[in-house]
Formats: sequence, C-alpha cells, structure tokens
Amino acid sequence: MMQHTKNTIWDILNYLKTEKELYRAVKLLSLGSFLEWFDLFLYAHMAIVLNGLFFPIGDVHAQSLLSAFAFCSSFIFRPIGALLFGYIGDVYGRKVTVVITTLLMAVTCLIMANAPTYEHVGIAAAWIVTFCRILQGMTSMGEVTAAQMFLTEATPEPAIFPVVGLISISMTLGGLAAIAVGALATSTGFDWRYAFWIGAGIAVVGSFARTHLRESVEYADARKRIESVARRAGEKLSDLTKQNFYKTTIPTKPALAYFGMMCSSQIFLYFVYFYSPTILRNNFQYTVHQVLVHNLFLGIIELIGVSIFRTYLTTIIHPLKILRYNWITLFTLSLFIPWLLGHITAVWHLFAIQVFVLLFRVFDFPAVPIFYKSFPVFKRFTAASLIYSTAYAFSYVVTAFGLIYLINYFGYWGLLVLTVPTLVAYGYGLNYFIQQETKMGRYPVLDTWPIRESIRKEADEIGWIKVMDRKQVKEGKKP
Repeated sequence: MMQHTKNTIWDILNYLKTEKELYRAVKLLSLGSFLEWFDLFLYAHMAIVLNGLFFPIGDVHAQSLLSAFAFCSSFIFRPIGALLFGYIGDVYGRKVTVVITTLLMAVTCLIMANAPTYEHVGIAAAWIVTFCRILQGMTSMGEVTAAQMFLTEATPEPAIFPVVGLISISMTLGGLAAIAVGALATSTGFDWRYAFWIGAGIAVVGSFARTHLRESVEYADARKRIESVARRAGEKLSDLTKQNFYKTTIPTKPALAYFGMMCSSQIFLYFVYFYSPTILRNNFQYTVHQVLVHNLFLGIIELIGVSIFRTYLTTIIHPLKILRYNWITLFTLSLFIPWLLGHITAVWHLFAIQVFVLLFRVFDFPAVPIFYKSFPVFKRFTAASLIYSTAYAFSYVVTAFGLIYLINYFGYWGLLVLTVPTLVAYGYGLNYFIQQETKMGRYPVLDTWPIRESIRKEADEIGWIKVMDRKQVKEGKKP
C-alpha cells in the first residue's frame, strides 16, 4: 500500500523541470499573464496622468465621467469577451485561445504606445483609449482563464494547485510592474509609452512561442473520445456535437456558488488600490507620485504575502481550508474597518488596514482548479470565464459608482452595505464547494501522495493518455 508523504515546494519545482512540455507551458502562460495584468493596470494606476492627456482638459466634470467610463469599460465588456473566448476555448481548444489573446494584447499595447493625445485629435483621443480599455478587458478575461484552465487540465494532482498558483504570481508581478512604471513616470520623467512598446514586442514573441504548445491533457482526451464515438457511429464530428450528451448544460448550483464567491473580491481590491488613495490625497495631501509609491509597497506585500505564500501553503494545506480561514478572519475584522477608518490620524494607520485587507482578501485563489473542474469539460471555459467576468463587472461598477454615494450618506459605515452581503455570498459558495469535496473524499485532507506515484495512478485510471511521458497510445487501449 502506498504511504502518504509530504510534497514540498521543491518537489513541485523539480517535477516541473522533468516535465519539459509542462515546464514550457508554465513559462509561456506566466509571461502572458504578466503582460496582460501589466497592460490592464498601467492605465488604472496612471489614470491621473493619462486622463490629462486623453480627455478634455478644461471640463473637469466631463473628464471625470469619461475617465470613469474608460476605467469601468474594461470590466463591463468582460462578459462579451468571456462568451467569445469561452466559445473558442470550448470548441477549438485552450491553446488556440491563449495564442489569440496574446496577439490582441500586442495590438492594444501598440495602439496605446502610439495613441494621439486630446491636444492633437480632440475627443477622438478619449474614444481611442476607451476602445483599448474595452479590448484589454475582453482579452484579459480570455488570457487569465485560458492560462489557468490549461494548467488545470495539464497538471496532475497534487502538483496542480501550486502550478496554477504560478499564474497568480505572474499576474501580481504584472500589476506591481505597472505601479513601478507609474512611479517612475511621475518622478523621473520616464516616458510611459516605452512600457507599452516593450509589452507589445514581448507579446508578439510570446504569441508565436505559444503556437508550439500542446493542447491540455484533459481537453485533448475528451476531444479524442468524441472523435472516436463519431468514427464508430459513422457520423461527422459537427453533427455529433449537436447531440444532447455533448451539449451539456452548465450546472446551476456550482455556477451560483462560484458567482457569489467572485463578487466580494473586487470590492476589497478596489478599496485598497483605488479608493484609499482618495483618503491619502484628501487627508494627508499626498501627491500622485507618493500615492503610487504607497501602492508599490502594498503590491510587494500582496506578491509575497498572498500570491507566493498561498501558493506555498497549497503544498501542505487543502486550498479550501485556506480560503475558509481567510473568510472567517476577514468577515470578523471587516466589521470594525469603518470605525478604524474614522479614527485614522497617520498614514501608517491606513496602510495597516490596507495590508490586513490584502492579506486576507477572499477570492478563488488558490483553489481555482476545484472551481473549474466542477463544470463539464466542453462547457468549462465558457462557464468559468462568464461567471468570473460577470461577477467582476458587477462588483466593479457597483463599487466604483456606489461607494462614493454610500460614504457620503452613511460615512465609512456605508462600506458594510457592500462588504457584508458579498461576504455572506462568499461563505455560501465556499460552503457548497467544501461539501462537494467532502463527498468526493478530498476534504479536509490534502492529497499528499508522492507526485510520481500520483501521476502513475492517474495514467492507469484515465487509460487514454500516458501522463508520465505524454506519448500517444492506440485508441481504446490502456497504457
């Protein structure tokens, strides 16, 4: 009988080095996620600087409205991107999706790098930037979901959680780099256009490199099963995909549970990075550069304390346990945040609150593979990306436009109007997935079989693709 052993983070890294295809996929997908988050948040963190370049200078009200629309448009149009790239990902494969999204990233970077300002083309500059934000939002949805799903379906347990966690680390690094460039641009006169030029060049190279990726194991396996059935039935694959067994509907319960979990995340993220700077400027007369440096330190803490630390924890603790501890802690202490905000007398007071919210912020990481695998493989991309994008669009729009009015009417206690219901919804969703994992015998104990033994066991069970060496086997025969 196999003995349970602990897999350290070094075991995971050594395993990746032996699996060359997976190792290359991790590098290429991580690079794309870094670029996507850098591109998406560079504008957000430099909004004060860029708004003066691309929006009407004299009309403050019009500038505020147009800049708010430009910011929110990247999230409002995400569901459209989810439907588009979800269809491509489910019908044509995960690999095709990551190649397309990387090319579109290059396009948005090139447009931003060469976009004329309001001084040169008038209001057209505002619409050019808004178009870029819309395209960035749509591609970011396809990019992140495709990268995480590719690795979810290509990595065996128990390595799956830390491997997928590398995408989160890359995303955080991208956001951190965006803040750093913003800080440079506001202090040394660094031309922000160079950052987009560099991003465009890397994206072009990355898109061609991604064409050499192999399709994810689970999707390729499911596709082969369908093709095999079509050949035996003497039917075309396009006709077979119209049958009921292929057109599986998205299950309602996991969809609602996942939606509830994703709504709260962006409210707290918006509070930390986009609302708190208002407090710094109004109460402590911070300049734009000082705000960006302040956010830079927060980004470093998020990288180490959330992305890296939670990825490490998945090697010793079940991911749903991590989320449960964070949810209980955040829910309990967030009830006191309005009072704490009302008694801030120094910058470090606000910084401490922001750090607390960041470290215990609740979202789907690091249990992403569990949520994704709750959906049928040929509806998985559409379901995950559509739920993710809809929840983000809803929470960002409600927070961006509602938080100001709530605080004006109720003071900082107005925060509870948004945080309490979304945290309750998060608890409902988390409890649902814990129950499902418990029924499957995968909770609360983390699968800690030795990685090599786990892969060998998986290869015996699926009987279609030999995971150890990724070689194809004859149809219908076990390896």
